[in-house]
Amino acid sequence: MDFDFSHSLVLEDETVMLRSLQESDSENLLEISMNEPETWQYSLIRANGRENLEKYIQIALKARANQTEFPFIIFDKKSGKYAGSSRFYDINLEFKSLQLGYTWYGKAFRGTGLNSHCKFLLLQFAFETLGMERVEFRADFNNKRSIAAMVNIGCTIEGVLRDHMPTLGSEARRDTIVLSILKKEWITEVKENLKNKL
Repeated sequence: MDFDFSHSLVLEDETVMLRSLQESDSENLLEISMNEPETWQYSLIRANGRENLEKYIQIALKARANQTEFPFIIFDKKSGKYAGSSRFYDINLEFKSLQLGYTWYGKAFRGTGLNSHCKFLLLQFAFETLGMERVEFRADFNNKRSIAAMVNIGCTIEGVLRDHMPTLGSEARRDTIVLSILKKEWITEVKENLKNKL
């Protein structure tokens, strides 16, 4: 399937709206960025503080222009506030695979079920609209909260890439855990299980 990276996209249900990230969204995410710097503890590209947030968004939009990523901003309909961001990346339409990540939420939105709603919409779009055969997830092996969230939505742990990446401001290298959901798993069990958690 061809995917037009230049078109705006909105995915939504009664709880959440994900729409294409825009340059002006720095204002919508600034409160989290300024007040919750620990959100990016495990990230190489951080969005804490106005300057880092603007740079983070510019990098994401450049990758969209290069047709390798598609970033979203997340709006929580219950509170009427912007909650965070997520994106498709390493998009390979020929191989029918992509990664889903760069996901972060402000403290007030963690553990509320918002992530399950977001992942349902993103996975449904990846498998049923884009025709992906595989959606991959990765995380710092020390990021237990993120790993638990991925397992909770139905990901299968595939393994660990040892000393895979550098860490910010340290000589230490991080181990990266790799998880995935396959299209056949989405169709036969993951979709229904995730829907039941909404």
